[in-house]
Amino acid sequence: MRALRPAAVAAIAAATALTAVSGCAAKNDGKGGSGKGTIEVTASDTSCELSAKEFPAGHVRFAVQNKGSKVTEVYIYAPGDRIVTERENIGPGTRTEITAEIKAGSYEIACKPGMKGDGIRQKVTASSKGGAAKKRDPELDAAVTAYRKYVQEQADQTLPAAQKFADAVKDGDVEAAKKTYALSRVGWERTEPVAESFGDIDPKVDVRADGLEKGQKWTGWHKLEKSLWEEKKISGDDKKLAAQLITDLKDWQKRVGKAEITPTSMANGAKELLDEVATGKVTGEEERYSHTDLLDFHANVEGAEKAYELLKPVVGKNDPALAKELDKQFKAIGGLLDEHRDSKSADGFASYETVDKGERKKLSDGVNSLGEPLSKLAAAVAGAK
Repeated sequence: MRALRPAAVAAIAAATALTAVSGCAAKNDGKGGSGKGTIEVTASDTSCELSAKEFPAGHVRFAVQNKGSKVTEVYIYAPGDRIVTERENIGPGTRTEITAEIKAGSYEIACKPGMKGDGIRQKVTASSKGGAAKKRDPELDAAVTAYRKYVQEQADQTLPAAQKFADAVKDGDVEAAKKTYALSRVGWERTEPVAESFGDIDPKVDVRADGLEKGQKWTGWHKLEKSLWEEKKISGDDKKLAAQLITDLKDWQKRVGKAEITPTSMANGAKELLDEVATGKVTGEEERYSHTDLLDFHANVEGAEKAYELLKPVVGKNDPALAKELDKQFKAIGGLLDEHRDSKSADGFASYETVDKGERKKLSDGVNSLGEPLSKLAAAVAGAK
C-alpha cells in the first residue's frame, strides 16, 4: 500500500538519500518535449490541467509535469474508480510520461498532491473516432494470457498462506502468527497493481494507519501487524479482523481473473511495483512494526520482472537497448537483495532493522537504476521509441 506518513512525503520531496524517485521523472528543462498527440497533464498543489479532454482511443501518451510544491501522483480511472493506470512519486519540478492502452469510453484523470485522497479530477473521453484499432501483436496477446494465469496463481497460492496466518491469530498464538505474517503477503505483493485496479480491495487488506480516509475502519494485514509486534498480543477484535482478511482475500481471488489487463497495463504495473519499493520498502514505511520489508521488496521485484519477461519478446524487437538495460538492472537488484538473505529467518531475509543507512542507500540506488528504464517499458510495448 502506497500511503505515506507526512514525514515520508516530505523526505521524497526533498530527494533524500534514502528515497529512489529521481529516476522516475526527469527534471523539467522548460523545453516541453512532448510529441504530437500527447496529452499534457500539468499538476500543481491546487489544480490538474489537461491539454485536451477528448482523444482517440488506443495507445495514449500522457506527459505529466508537476508545477506544485508537493510530490504528486496521477491516476486514470474508469467508471467505478477502476484504476486503468497510475504513476506516483512525481516530484516538484519534474516531468514523466505515461503510455496506456485506453478503450473508447469515459474516464477521469486525477492528480493527487501529497499522494493522498481522491485527487483533483478532470473528466475525459476516449473517442472511437479515427479509424479501426491497430491489430495487436500476437506475442502481446500471449503475454497477457500468461500474465493473467500468473496473477490468478498468485491469488490462489496466497489463500492457504493467509489462512495459516489467520488460524494462528484465531488461536491467539503470537509467535506462530509472526512467523507466517510476511509469507502470507508474497502473492499479493507480486501482483499488487492488479489487485489495486479494483479500487475497493486494497484499502481493506493492505492499508496502513496513515493511509486511512476519514471515517474508515482500519482492517487488514497491517492492523494485525501492529498488534503482533507493537502491542505483542492478540485481541478478540484481531481474531475477527483475521477472519475478515480471509473473506476479503477470497473476494480478490474470485475477481482477479476478470481484471482488465493489457500489455501497457502490465508494463505500467511493473513500474508501479518499483514505486511501491521506493515509497514503502526502502524507506521502511511498509512494514514499520515487523520490519519484514525485504521480503515485500523481493516480491515486488519478482512481480515486476515477471511482467517484463513476458513482454520481453516484443520489447527486444522494438527497443533492444532498453531490453539489455533492464536485463542488467534486474540482475543487479537481485544481487543486492541476495546480500540480505538470512536462512535462519522465517521469511528468508534479515530484519530491515539490521540494514544500516549505507546498505539502504545501495538498495535505494539499485531501485533508482531499475526504475528509470522500467518507466520506458510501456512506450516500448506500444511500439514508441
